[in-house]
Amino acid sequence: MNWEDEGILLLKKKFRENANLVNIFTKNHGKTSGIVYGGNSRKIRNYLQVGNRLYLNHKAKNDNKIGYFQTELIEPISPKYFDDKIRSCVLGCTTSILNCLLPDLQKNTDIYKALNIFFKNLDSDSFIFYYLKWEIELIQQLGYGINIGDKSKFNEDQDGLLSFKIDEFSYEIPKFLVGGEIHSNYSNQLVKKGLIFTKNLFLNKIFNVNNIQFPRQRIILEKYF
Repeated sequence: MNWEDEGILLLKKKFRENANLVNIFTKNHGKTSGIVYGGNSRKIRNYLQVGNRLYLNHKAKNDNKIGYFQTELIEPISPKYFDDKIRSCVLGCTTSILNCLLPDLQKNTDIYKALNIFFKNLDSDSFIFYYLKWEIELIQQLGYGINIGDKSKFNEDQDGLLSFKIDEFSYEIPKFLVGGEIHSNYSNQLVKKGLIFTKNLFLNKIFNVNNIQFPRQRIILEKYF
């Protein structure tokens, strides 16, 4: 089975002496695994980094056997944030969450489009707002309906938090996530509350019920706030 596509590298593992086993979220073929021969060579390893956008030429003898990729760099995304611990962690969160949750070989056009829009917003001063919105949208795109647009459903307290229930679970959500108030000076306390809110949504709706381990990098992200 041979095809060409573009995709975002989600996971890379060493495979034999000079090859890597990779998971890539492709535009037209969903999440796909394969081998990159020569992946540990200086030329390829410089761009074969999680988060980068790649051109892919996939070849496999049949559908039941893992194939291999010939790769070229389209856009270096991760190197832009090597000196920015928080943005680098956020990028790692997106790829690790998608690697855990995306089904194999199922095209997900809306999720792929949303990911690329978020990557463009990662340079914004309000990147953490866009990240939280991306997590909420991902949960919806995976088929777990949540509606946080109606403020009348919430009880508000004096700390800028709204409380409500979804499927009998109680949550607190920062008011700015409901109102869509985009600015760059959210307090660390409110950002952390937002991260806890989306984490609990992920856990209660997807990870816990499917016995999937929650990504460690996503837990680390909360410690920055």
